[in-house]
Amino acid sequence: MFTLAYRRAMQAFLIAVALTLTAATASAATKTYTVTSPDGVELAVQEAGDPNGPAIIFVHGLLGSHLNWEKQLTSPQLQRYRLITYDMRGHGLSSKPAVASAYSDGKRWAEDLNTVIAGSNASRPVLVGWSLGGAVITNYLAAFGDDRIAGAMYVGGVIELNADQIVSHPAIYRDLVSPDLKTHLDAVRDFLSLCFQTPPDSATFMRLYANAAMASWTMQKAVQSMTIASEGLSEARVPMLMVYGKQDALVHAKPSLARAQVLNPEVRGEVFANSGHAPFIEETERFNSLLARFAAAARSR
Repeated sequence: MFTLAYRRAMQAFLIAVALTLTAATASAATKTYTVTSPDGVELAVQEAGDPNGPAIIFVHGLLGSHLNWEKQLTSPQLQRYRLITYDMRGHGLSSKPAVASAYSDGKRWAEDLNTVIAGSNASRPVLVGWSLGGAVITNYLAAFGDDRIAGAMYVGGVIELNADQIVSHPAIYRDLVSPDLKTHLDAVRDFLSLCFQTPPDSATFMRLYANAAMASWTMQKAVQSMTIASEGLSEARVPMLMVYGKQDALVHAKPSLARAQVLNPEVRGEVFANSGHAPFIEETERFNSLLARFAAAARSR
């Protein structure tokens, strides 16, 4: 295993790489700050768009960060909204606890989202969760209800960690937590490649790869058994929209959508025929238009 000093040096290097690669897009964020979750985890929060507009809070997926949402933060269709992103625990510029329980307990991720909502003073935000971010929203709904939000959109959302919903990639998930650095980084690259039916440009991919390599190894192992309180989805009464890519190589789109609609018959679904796991990157214009319409309708209720 790597020494603590080595891990810290590697983390510092990866942060430097990520900051360098994101210099061209830093102007998208107009405000940055931190909030602290109940268990002491510091969360990096960013804002863009209209600071006085209705709020949308974006929750990224496994091995991601706020950088995943670049095409939404710069979208003309969404500039009238207050666009709030944050780096989840174990990711990006947020704290990376060294104990597995900080990640396996789904309620902790829910408390993080609640802390961002409270710390940003967002009024009735629309929540948008990608992949693991969908599970975070479900856990938030189970722990805190839906009184303080206007609606939720899941994008390639994880409904449950069941074999019929999650595409099997045992070698990749095994190697993500390998103590061998080359093996680990190759698995990170392969995992990221599976997110796309149509790969992004090389600069974007390299930025996301550097970003993914910053994620906590402890988190990557523990999150594979994270608890998901599915009653959060079944008890929600706000508008819920599930967006999936037909070509998704990480989450089975049809079974996941079907399960969501069993849990909550009011859930709406939309499938992007030309997308994989990341419709908001692969079919950006269509996604941003859909999000703008959904947010407007949810806020008007």
